[in-house]
Amino acid sequence: MSASGATTNQFRRLFEPLKVGPMTVPNRICETTNTIRAAQLPGFVDDPFIAHHAAKARGGTGWIGSETFLLNSPLPNEAADEFFPGTGAIRIPLFNMPGFVESLAKFAGAVRETGSVTVCQLTQLNFTMAASSLPIVEAYDWIPHELDSQEIQQLIRTYADAAAKFAEAGVDGIEIHCAHETLPQTFLSPAMNRRGDEWGGDARARTKFLREVLVGVKERVGDALALGIRINGQESREGGYELLELREMVSHVAETGTLDFVNVDVGHSWGGPSYVQPSYYGHAVYREAGKALKVDLAGIPILFSGRVNDPGIAEQLLEEGCCDLVGMTRAGIADPEFANKAREGRLAEIRRCIGCNRCIAKSIHDDAPDMFAKPTCSVNPEVGNELHYAMTYKPAQERKRFVVVGGGAAGSEAARVAASRGHEVILFERGSKLGGQINLAAAAPGRDSFEDFVIFQENELKRHGVDLRLGSEVDAASVMALEPDAIACATGSRPRRPDTPGVEGPNVVQGWDLLAGRAEVGDRVAVISQEDYFETPNVADYLAERGKRVEIFHKYLGIGSQIDRYSIAPVMTRLVQGGVKIHTGMRLASVSETRLEFRSAFGGQIQSFEGFDSVVLVYGSTPDARLYHELKNELKDELENDPDGAGAATRLFLVGSAWVPRYLAEATQHGARVGMEI
Repeated sequence: MSASGATTNQFRRLFEPLKVGPMTVPNRICETTNTIRAAQLPGFVDDPFIAHHAAKARGGTGWIGSETFLLNSPLPNEAADEFFPGTGAIRIPLFNMPGFVESLAKFAGAVRETGSVTVCQLTQLNFTMAASSLPIVEAYDWIPHELDSQEIQQLIRTYADAAAKFAEAGVDGIEIHCAHETLPQTFLSPAMNRRGDEWGGDARARTKFLREVLVGVKERVGDALALGIRINGQESREGGYELLELREMVSHVAETGTLDFVNVDVGHSWGGPSYVQPSYYGHAVYREAGKALKVDLAGIPILFSGRVNDPGIAEQLLEEGCCDLVGMTRAGIADPEFANKAREGRLAEIRRCIGCNRCIAKSIHDDAPDMFAKPTCSVNPEVGNELHYAMTYKPAQERKRFVVVGGGAAGSEAARVAASRGHEVILFERGSKLGGQINLAAAAPGRDSFEDFVIFQENELKRHGVDLRLGSEVDAASVMALEPDAIACATGSRPRRPDTPGVEGPNVVQGWDLLAGRAEVGDRVAVISQEDYFETPNVADYLAERGKRVEIFHKYLGIGSQIDRYSIAPVMTRLVQGGVKIHTGMRLASVSETRLEFRSAFGGQIQSFEGFDSVVLVYGSTPDARLYHELKNELKDELENDPDGAGAATRLFLVGSAWVPRYLAEATQHGARVGMEI
């Protein structure tokens, strides 16, 4: 199918250009601002930052929002700068740092070369100061300083000062962040703004701060840049504004004549609904917010975002009049080339976002951010490694035979990458389909989108000519009989079973067996949890959806401690709605047919429970490296003088969970590195 035919017939609206203020966006696909810390040094615009975001522009995304830029705050003398997860009250803004304008100009130039536009977001986001001294984030108890009029005027000036620097750098647009607990939202919110002066009051009065920010920016930069706002369609908190009141406020803001666009999503960062909606939400479920603003603000382009990972859904939103531009940020993280692939009719080659939220979870928004962390995507190992891939992802100099055992995330990715480089690849999978543990995750309620990654791998392995042998058990001898040049043992892991008395009983099953359909349970079920990610709530949710009475017994303070703040709300909401009870600080001591005994994590006291029909173990997993050790023994003569195997005639790799069980992203990345090493 030709590129022009695909655009005309399938995505007529999606690839139309659009005039937004002084800039022309080449199509309707937008990377909305997302801070996943693409820079090597967080907050700066360096080569890794440019490589990550410009890749999406080259891949066909028309609007590049990159990452938010934090502005300076008026702090009292000798008060310390304050930093919170994803926020900060700082004295010296990044835009005043030496070399900032030059580095931003380099980024804007790289995007402009592709024909796309750059729209940078300016943000006052901290929990140190606000419209009123009320909690900004319901999940935390930090109380801010209530701003006086002089401080408010200082803050308004920070936006104009920053806009002037961004205009100097040559970006195409500026977006004022007014959502998700930013300073402007504390003024817009009836829940957070209890002021009795000119900066508070009714819906119009609460927009005064934002109106003055926009007027100040417009006076400073004129029509050199497109100017818009990012707004939350509804606050989703007690006493907050609903969509109707938001529409009224935005109409008052539009009266300033400063708006070239409005970017709307729905939700917040700490509860439900999340504005970074994970797989539990339907696609574009809050599209009515975009449609309402499009009716209200005739002539002002509306950008809507909210779990849109498919070009077909984006086209539908445009056809239905829900918006003029579509935010597809995570779609571009999972596959920076998805827009070009859609335009050219190569839909089967698109690697779709599965809605796991790993990209945002371990970025600057993590509660304990790792200053050395890189951007991460569960399904795309190139994310955060763009410069490395550009240098090393090359066709193989010599075609070799590569045998991969295990078709989970690590094995299938190793096979895909190696085959794409020109190697002969044989992939053994003992199951009837690819995916491994991904299939278990996809069996849980709200996680069926995980199957998209399996489908992508199936398509890619076929496209690259991989010899896929499903339903195949192999041993060291059968692998060696193929005379491979390299072997990857991606045999995964096995569910961990403790040595607790009674766990071998007939009423005890593994959570994995339950999700795989290999086990049945009674009416009242105890889920024993010694893991802190999604497996425990997924298993409990699976049971509750089937009408079981479920109680979770967790080892420590609470379940899901490793689940990101954008996903935890729908997870917990489903458990509450399913009537799931949660007991914390309890570790299984013994199991019998009639009684469960637990030892307290805090003091060691024993507590007993009765009346459970079944016990489900969720204890994580342990590596299954048996084949690796068999092969290592077969190759011991080769490896004796070459311990790391780099110069051996047959290279041997231990990959993914067979090495050490972690998360999907780690398995995918490990597999890709092996596929590039052959």
